[in-house]
Amino acid sequence: MKIFINILVFLAISLILFNVTLLDFRNPFQGDSVVAFIGIAASFCAVMILLIFKMSKRIEEKTNGK
Repeated sequence: MKIFINILVFLAISLILFNVTLLDFRNPFQGDSVVAFIGIAASFCAVMILLIFKMSKRIEEKTNGK
């Protein structure tokens, strides 16, 4: 499970980096840049959710005494 979560975090971070390359900094709210912003926001949310899940699993392991 830990490896799977790490792989998902890596994929989400790589999606953020890919979407940053799609941004047009001269016209950030037109065309494909809007899609890139949405992709960056969604990937950032995915990373945060996965990190929260990872921390909750660590807390669960410590409280169960493993």
